[in-house]
Amino acid sequence: MGELTISTFLSLDGVMQAPGGPTEDPSGDFTLGGWLVPLFDDGVGAAMTEIFTKVDAFLLGRTTYDIFAAYWPNVPSPEDNGLNTLPKFVASRTRDSFSWNATSHIQDVVKDVPGLKQRFAREIQVHGSCGLAQTLIENDLIDEYRLFTFPVLLGSGKRLFGAGTVPASLTLVSSHTTGSGVVVSVYRRAGSLVTGSY
Repeated sequence: MGELTISTFLSLDGVMQAPGGPTEDPSGDFTLGGWLVPLFDDGVGAAMTEIFTKVDAFLLGRTTYDIFAAYWPNVPSPEDNGLNTLPKFVASRTRDSFSWNATSHIQDVVKDVPGLKQRFAREIQVHGSCGLAQTLIENDLIDEYRLFTFPVLLGSGKRLFGAGTVPASLTLVSSHTTGSGVVVSVYRRAGSLVTGSY
């Protein structure tokens, strides 16, 4: 059975919105798009390349799908990391038809994700997809988090862990820092949150 993993770029204060460019996602009057670009070094690239070696399928939110579909079809294999050929599932409440090769619609993420895990032997990967991530976190559907924390503060924007986050425990699997100061951390689900007292 496959696992659902999420890989995302974050500022130190937890913002994941529009890391790659000024016009990527200006919703909510976000004006700091492209905040990761000066810090994206070889270490970040190597970590992302390794993540893509584990994928059997992708699960994307509609906004991330639109960003990817405008770019990746122009990238030749094998530089496309399988994005042009592997199955892609898009969670959307507003669209049900997608033209990028090997793309299908997911109507009900909570109901459909367990079935997706049964269909694939390796990972179903979520990249970016802030709105989708909120639903997955709220329903405890993510098996592993790969968080790339960049040493910047943004102060506003969409955050990975929003108001609907369910308290839970995680286990740190690995962590390393790249030359530009990006902390790459891998966490796995570890059950319910345990509290205590001093």
